[in-house]
Amino acid sequence: MKQVSFKNKKIFYRVVGKGKPVVLLHGFAEDGSLWNYQIEKLKQNFQVIIPDLPGSGASEMIEGKLSISDYADAIKSIVDVEIRKDAIAFTIIGHSMGGYISLAFAEKYLELLNGIGLFHSTSFADDDQKKEARNKGIDFIKKNGAETFLKNTAQNLFSETTKKENPALPKKLITLSKNLTPDVLIQYYEAIRDRPDRSSILKYFAKPVLFIQGFYDNATPLQSGLEQSHMAPVTYFKILKDSGHVGRRIKLN
Repeated sequence: MKQVSFKNKKIFYRVVGKGKPVVLLHGFAEDGSLWNYQIEKLKQNFQVIIPDLPGSGASEMIEGKLSISDYADAIKSIVDVEIRKDAIAFTIIGHSMGGYISLAFAEKYLELLNGIGLFHSTSFADDDQKKEARNKGIDFIKKNGAETFLKNTAQNLFSETTKKENPALPKKLITLSKNLTPDVLIQYYEAIRDRPDRSSILKYFAKPVLFIQGFYDNATPLQSGLEQSHMAPVTYFKILKDSGHVGRRIKLN
């Protein structure tokens, strides 16, 4: 593991493989190990950079209220060390919250990117109903703690097909998140709830945009992804027909 300092906190990340750089950003209540299956494939042809977002995995939490844009700046601190020294454009791919961060990064540092991947993610802001659900989630975490919250939500992130074929996956996701504190989850949820609509970025981003959507994704519905796919000038779209919000090809240790 490597580390950088951001806002006086240690942010850890891995770098594997050689070739054109790709940054993989995990989502809410996950860490960088979420990508282990993809790393094995990608490292054969790419330099893969996998951070633990602040507060997740080995990375330290940054105190106070943060925005999705702040998390993008944390990724920028890694990029400055690993990529910008060579002046190479790179691809950024994010799962769920990681996709929100990818778009915030593009908003601020568009010239550094040659592609964006939104994996079960969206450029749209939360609507009022979604914001209310986030607020209820925050209240639940405050009253019941992180572990109980994750146990209650993990089942909804997988399709029925996935749960039947691999019933251990929801438990593995909870295990992956076991070190997350209530404060970290609340910080994430507030940042997600308050993020702006960034669909305009898709319209003026002239490089390829990849959408990967789960057919049974309740958190980021397929229809939402289809609507966005027409915004970007260059789009690739992949539907995982048996997948919920956590892709069937994501490996959970």
